[in-house]
Amino acid sequence: MAKDKKLVTEITSMDEDFAQWYTDICKKAELVEYTSVKGCMVIRPYGYAIWENIQKILDGMFKATGHENVCMPMFIPESLLQKEKDHVEGFAPEVAWVTHGGSEKLEERMCVRPTSETLFCEHYANIVHSYRDLPKLYNQWVSVVRWEKTTRPFLRSREFLWQEGHTIHATAEEAIEETEKMLNVYAQFCEESLAMPVVKGRKTESDKFAGAVSTYAIEALMHDGKALQAGTSHYFGDGFAKAFGIEYTDKSNKRVNPHQTSWGVTTRLIGAVIMTHGDNNGLVLPPAVAPVQAVIIPVAQHKAGVLEKADELKKRLADAGIRVKLDESENSPGWKFAEYEMKGVPIRIEIGPRDIENNQCVIASRWNGEKVIVPLDELETTAIQKLREAHDGMYNKALENQNKRTYACTSLDEITDVLTENGDGFIKAMWCGEESCEDEVKEKTGVGSRCIPFEQENISDKCVCCGKPAKHMVYWGKAY
Repeated sequence: MAKDKKLVTEITSMDEDFAQWYTDICKKAELVEYTSVKGCMVIRPYGYAIWENIQKILDGMFKATGHENVCMPMFIPESLLQKEKDHVEGFAPEVAWVTHGGSEKLEERMCVRPTSETLFCEHYANIVHSYRDLPKLYNQWVSVVRWEKTTRPFLRSREFLWQEGHTIHATAEEAIEETEKMLNVYAQFCEESLAMPVVKGRKTESDKFAGAVSTYAIEALMHDGKALQAGTSHYFGDGFAKAFGIEYTDKSNKRVNPHQTSWGVTTRLIGAVIMTHGDNNGLVLPPAVAPVQAVIIPVAQHKAGVLEKADELKKRLADAGIRVKLDESENSPGWKFAEYEMKGVPIRIEIGPRDIENNQCVIASRWNGEKVIVPLDELETTAIQKLREAHDGMYNKALENQNKRTYACTSLDEITDVLTENGDGFIKAMWCGEESCEDEVKEKTGVGSRCIPFEQENISDKCVCCGKPAKHMVYWGKAY
């Protein structure tokens, strides 16, 4: 089969209509299905299996850094939500309210959890009394509800799955260290498990989380040049503690307020994987989170010995720790090739009568379409090598796209010209720190601030907007 031969023709080309291409993949790779609940989706088994792998890896990373899983209620009393003014104002437009229990009107409205800071604060106020009780390093895996006006599978829905870490510390220094540590965990996960390069940085004041002192984020660049916020980590200072009356007795026997953090990623990471690695044939999944890492396709399976040999290869690969599937259905090999190409399975193994005669098989790599003939004695080592090559190749390809679509600009006209000539991407430009300039950049060029990267560069000494002395280099871009 030629390397560039298109196996799947039902997907809209990403160059023709990127949004439709994305929707086509979500549906035809059997990741999601729409429901009668507007703005919500069914995550189908294949899509949920990707999330399970994401969850498994991240959960291990959280526990390795000392965090424990808990589970908070789904409902939050309105009076509890109202205790932190900035927080409630930030979430008010997205809150879904429960007003009745059965046929009876509730004495107090309950909001369906949009996030759990207030619940954790109430809990901490009950259990934290002394410096000996600190820190508390908690995380929960739950769903949340935010009443979004415009929805798209994985990227933005009214109910979605996520994890939210919530920690409480004796000092600001410890809490800030935690905030940055968890952002680094997210970045490591994205790069090592999702093969997705990210930019780490701090959000501007206008873009930080409601109630936070500071918000940090990882930003990834998608195929189409738009940015996607892939994870956030927030330092709350002692503001929530004061609002909720959380105090503890420190080592000098004084009553003081602790400092808090929260951090989270969601099922939008699946959308990030689709838009970072997918192509016009369908999904391209990083091996670490692929539900099936290798699929075995028997060729001429009706002939004696073919299925038996294919099953033997399946057992060998499974014993080597590879998630493997043998498709012995009556569909044609061509149909199977297209099906697993659509689903983004990292490697495909073909075995037929002639291969058995020659003690060999064929391994095809999804990410680049390359096919190699492999002696059966070397199957396990070659399969593991090809999975490793897939991750590295996908990461480097995504990094090349990010680098190619990142531009340094020194004026608003230059930003407009660069975007007009090249399409969307990351813009690196200097900023004076004034919110009015941040707003004007977006109004005149269409790109908003994504983050103030930790790795600063001196593009110029002047703000890209007003020309006054610059304080920061900022990544700007259009975003999902």
